Amino acid sequence: MGSAAAPVLELPTFKGRPGWEFTDLSDLDLGAYTPAPVEREGGIGDLWSLDVGALPAGVSVEVDGDATTVTVGRGVVVEQPVSLTAVQSHSGTLVNQRTRIVLEEGAQAEVWEQFLSGSGEVDGVFNMVTELVVGQAARLRYVCGQALSEKTWIFGGQRAEVGRDASLDWVALGFGSARGHVRMETRLAGEGSEARVTGAYATHARQHIDFDTTQEHAAPNTTSDLAFRGVLTGRSTAVWKGNIIVDPGAQKTDAFQESRNLLLSKRAHADAIPGLEIQANDVRCTHAAAVAQIDPEQLFYLRSRGLPEEIAKRLVIEGFLAALVERFEEGPVRERLSEALERRLAVILGD
Repeated sequence: MGSAAAPVLELPTFKGRPGWEFTDLSDLDLGAYTPAPVEREGGIGDLWSLDVGALPAGVSVEVDGDATTVTVGRGVVVEQPVSLTAVQSHSGTLVNQRTRIVLEEGAQAEVWEQFLSGSGEVDGVFNMVTELVVGQAARLRYVCGQALSEKTWIFGGQRAEVGRDASLDWVALGFGSARGHVRMETRLAGEGSEARVTGAYATHARQHIDFDTTQEHAAPNTTSDLAFRGVLTGRSTAVWKGNIIVDPGAQKTDAFQESRNLLLSKRAHADAIPGLEIQANDVRCTHAAAVAQIDPEQLFYLRSRGLPEEIAKRLVIEGFLAALVERFEEGPVRERLSEALERRLAVILGD
C-alpha cells in the first residue's frame, strides 16, 4: 500500500478478496492523508522502556528515509536489546515504515520495536513492512508492539525467513489503532530451524484487530509454535486467521497453533480460524481455537472466598493472559510483557 501505488490500485473489497474477508475498508479515504516521514525516537514509549547501551562492534543500525536496517554480524552476540520506536505525530498523514533485521550466521540478538502516535487524537494511516532474516544457527528475539491512536488505521506485512538450525522468538502486541489488518508470515527455510510466535491483543469500544498468520515449513525437521490470546470488551472485534503450511519434502515437521479469546461484553465479537495445508506424510500438526466469556463457575469460586466481583473478574482475566507470559523465562521479556498487559487492561477495564 505504498503512496505511489495508492492512486491506481483499488482497495480490497470487504468479504471479497481472500485475506480481507473481515476488515471493512469502505470508510478509508487514502486521498485524505498526506505521506509523511515517521519520527524515530529512543526506547521510551507507551508500551515499554528499555535500558540500552551503545551498539557493540559488529552491529549497525542504518536509517534511510522511511527504512531502518539492523544488521548483526557473523557470530556477534548482543547482550542488550536493540530498541526502535516509530512515532506518528500528526493527523491527516500516511506513514510508510519499513524495518529490515538481519542476523548473520551464528549471531544472537534481541530487537524491540514499537509503533506509537504522538497523541490519542492522531487520525492517520500507519503502513508498516517488516523483514526478519535469521541466518544459519542464529537466534533472534523480535518484540513488536503497536499502541497507536484509536483513530488511526494500521496495515502491516511482516515476514520472517529462518535458516538452518536457527531460532526465532517473535512477540506481537496489538493494543492500539481503530481498524486495520496485519499479516505475519514465518518461513522455516532451513533444516532444524524453529520459531515461536506469541501474540496478544486487548480491545475496547469499537476497535477492530485483524491478524493473518502463516507458519510455512519449507525444510525437514522444523518446529513452529504459535499462540495468540485476546481480551475484548465494548463493541470491539478481533480476527485471527492462521495457516500451517507443510511443503513437499518437509518431513518431521512439528507445528502447533492456537487462538483463544475472552469476551468481556455481550457485543464484543471474535473469530478464530485455524487452517492446515500439509503436503508431507510424516508430520505432526495440531491446532486449537476458542472464543468464550468469563466462566461463571470460576467467578463463583472466587466470590465464595470473599472476593468482590470486580476483583474476581480481574483475576480470571489475568489468569487467562498469564498463559502467554509464562511462555517466557524469567527476565526482561516476561517482565515487560506482563507490565504492558497490565497497563492495557487498566485502559480497557476503566481502572
